[in-house]
Amino acid sequence: MDLQTVWFVAVAVLWTGFLLLEGFDFGVAALLPVLGRSKADRHLMLRSIGPLWDGNEVWLVTAVGAVFAAFPGWYASWLPALYLPFVLVLVGLIIRAVAFEWRHSHHTEQWDATWTRVITTGSLIAALGIGAALGATTLGLPLDADGTRVGGAFSGLGWPAVLGAVAVLGFSLVHGAVFLALKTDGPLRLAARAFAQRWALVAALPLLAWAGLVHLRGGTAITAFVWLVAALAVLVTWARIRVDREGQAFAAWSVVLLASTATIFGAAFPVVLPSTISSAFDVTVTGASVSDYTLTIMTWAAGFGLPVVLGYQAWTYWVFRTRLSAEPETPHAEKIDA
Repeated sequence: MDLQTVWFVAVAVLWTGFLLLEGFDFGVAALLPVLGRSKADRHLMLRSIGPLWDGNEVWLVTAVGAVFAAFPGWYASWLPALYLPFVLVLVGLIIRAVAFEWRHSHHTEQWDATWTRVITTGSLIAALGIGAALGATTLGLPLDADGTRVGGAFSGLGWPAVLGAVAVLGFSLVHGAVFLALKTDGPLRLAARAFAQRWALVAALPLLAWAGLVHLRGGTAITAFVWLVAALAVLVTWARIRVDREGQAFAAWSVVLLASTATIFGAAFPVVLPSTISSAFDVTVTGASVSDYTLTIMTWAAGFGLPVVLGYQAWTYWVFRTRLSAEPETPHAEKIDA
């Protein structure tokens, strides 16, 4: 396997890791108005993602950085073409981060309610923006021969962007609900489990449709098989959550995303930005990448740095692996976890 393919796979893995890990805390935050029926429930929901959400965002920074470093031609066409959704993502992530930090600085009912709404709003904006950008990226943008978007600011936000946005949000909502059922106890656990059971089959449809469309455009027998794995994993998730097997349901729902993104990136390769104007204008791995020498240096650097980052994040999840309940927290503990 040549280094260009290796780094394409690396980018695919980074985006998948981001959607998998950030997906559940997007979902938890988006479900605050739905499942957070009391102050204690809302606090418990935020405690469940408090130690994890900022570390999960590292995957987004690394994914975009990998595209910039390994495939500057991809980056140069991609970011300007999808300037609007990426700006919305940044706005959503910024206000969300501010809200997480400021919410615990005071403890009045109005203050908590205000910043809780900001957390939800920022998470919804970020999830929809990421989905729109990835949907347009993989299903096509109006690019000319120079890799430049044709049309105005909204020309890249057609039905592929809408499908991607709905797919990421739908996945995240159920992912967050299953995570809450796995991570918490008491009434919140029951409510989250009921939500996941009710909506899992429906929420998976946009993601499966997105992966299926990319497969139909350029897939192989392998991507067809992987797509079927994703579809079967949806049924396994629904069946496992019905019998209170939250851990198995969470694993199965994760497979839904893993298999779907494998289908999307596998069927798209070697095209990284398909043009809706003409296939001759597609941006490909070969045309967008840096030299083999640069990729070699990047590979050595990643070989040293990546295990450290993965080890640290795995340790974080291990430390905060225990199930949470709505027991009273001390002010100091609330400041750390909420």
